[in-house]
Amino acid sequence: MRRRALRVLLCAVLGLLACGAAVRAQAAAPQRIVTLAPHLAELVCAAGACERLVGVSVYSDYPQAVRSLPQVGDATTVSLETVLRLKPDLVLAWSGGTSPETIARLRGLGLRVEPLAVRGLGDVAEALTRLGTLLGTGAQAGAAAQAYREHLQRLRRRWEHARPVRVVYQIETAPAYTVNGHSPISEAIALCGGVNVFAALPQLGAPVSAEAMLAAAPQAVLYGREEDPQAIAGYWSRLPAVPAVRAGNLFAVDPDLLARAAPRLLDGVEQVCEDLERARTRLPD
Repeated sequence: MRRRALRVLLCAVLGLLACGAAVRAQAAAPQRIVTLAPHLAELVCAAGACERLVGVSVYSDYPQAVRSLPQVGDATTVSLETVLRLKPDLVLAWSGGTSPETIARLRGLGLRVEPLAVRGLGDVAEALTRLGTLLGTGAQAGAAAQAYREHLQRLRRRWEHARPVRVVYQIETAPAYTVNGHSPISEAIALCGGVNVFAALPQLGAPVSAEAMLAAAPQAVLYGREEDPQAIAGYWSRLPAVPAVRAGNLFAVDPDLLARAAPRLLDGVEQVCEDLERARTRLPD
């Protein structure tokens, strides 16, 4: 009996120690978070820590709760004074977007800064998993990551045998800009069976001449809804020989979905896939 009582007492003590460790771990998780790009705020919310956000970047508008939060700057300029005033215990930076100088200055002020890299479609799930570890929300972040992976896999299976369509993603008109093959937008186009006609450009985003557009002969044009549709239509009316123009394959897409590396990105991919499928039906066999 004495031996059994000792075992029960030992288990109780170990249970209390484990409980105490869990409480300390939860207390150590960041409670005041500032994000330096719109997609980072979306990722934090998807990972289960939306209520801990105290500051966001300009253009952060999803989910609705982040719209009322203080804004600390944009991709190129961050107000150090505003960040300090918010007293964050974690600043999430955009790896590849937030400048190294800004990260260094924030760290020089004694702030914890964690850059988060999301460069491709598959990286969103990895970012959610990492945030779950950083924020102590592993269960919710893990579930979100798994749901994202499954959604992405369904899209890959749905469109893996789609008929290729030559595509350009257009930004502005005077001059027109586009993206190369290293852009997540280009990866989305490829998933849908599209072929980025300017994938070989040396820069991620670069201007292209009307002559280059004519020579590339895209069969479909995608552009963001924030663009002036009359300007887009006017641009292509001067290139009537382009297959996309002859077929009427000019499609406006939601740039907030397609250009933000967060779970909603796949909603943007679905839109692109549907637009390219419409383009196929208008092209000659």
